[in-house]
Amino acid sequence: MSADTITRVVASPLPVRRARPRVRWGAETVAGVVIVGGLLLVALLAPLIAPSSPTSGDVSRRLFDLGTAGSPLGTDGQGRDILSRLIWGARPALIGGVTPVLIAGVIGATLGMVAGLAPRFGRSAIMRTLDVLYAFPAILLAVAIGAALGPGVTNSVVSLAVVLIAPVARVAEAEVLRVRSADFIDVARASGATRAIIAVRQVLPNIAPALIVYCTSLIGLAIVYSAGMSFLGLGVAPPNPDWGQMLNDLRQFIYDRPLLALVPAAAILLASVGFNLLGDGLKRQLDVRDGEVLL
Repeated sequence: MSADTITRVVASPLPVRRARPRVRWGAETVAGVVIVGGLLLVALLAPLIAPSSPTSGDVSRRLFDLGTAGSPLGTDGQGRDILSRLIWGARPALIGGVTPVLIAGVIGATLGMVAGLAPRFGRSAIMRTLDVLYAFPAILLAVAIGAALGPGVTNSVVSLAVVLIAPVARVAEAEVLRVRSADFIDVARASGATRAIIAVRQVLPNIAPALIVYCTSLIGLAIVYSAGMSFLGLGVAPPNPDWGQMLNDLRQFIYDRPLLALVPAAAILLASVGFNLLGDGLKRQLDVRDGEVLL
């Protein structure tokens, strides 16, 4: 090959390939998407797919076993169809799981960013104040706040949001401390950007993936906590269906009809596992490093 040919080959532009985002659809990601997606569909289509009323019962049909014609998941002590109550109970389960995490995510992320970007004294004041919440077990603190506020969905959401603010803030603060010494932060400071602009334009996009993954995993825990508060009478008011309340209603028949009590318990477990699997899938997709479980 001549020198002119080599020169033309080297000088000719090479085809440019566009980088495609790498999608890591692991088994846990698919399972999480299927479970969470199915739960959302059940909650949205509850009026269409529920076979009967979730609040009306027939005492002549009380405590029917699983597999009964017309009531495949049996009936409770008042003759209400468990399948219908389970379907309608998906709505308060999602509200009790997603809403407090959203509230805690916004407030906790804001406090964590302020603490991470503040001087040492300001950071210590914010984080040590939030550490007071860690003096109590999370579920006991939520129950105490819920009991003080009174029963109801709104009070249950508020009590769970208060409990979840501290762990979200700690994750946000740890992520801010990780990125605050990066070169692009120094460049932004040198260009005259204010602390607020640096927080919104530079810090928030870099800590958002870790917060999204952590909050997604917290939804499963919040569903369990919300069901526990309903089990204690601090959630959805009867006769409206709720998985925790259903579990409380059926626990008195656990020796005679043990399988009936397992139905709402299995629904709570499945929803919690689904959101945890979805969180693990998002962690792999967003390349988020493993972090400490703070709650």
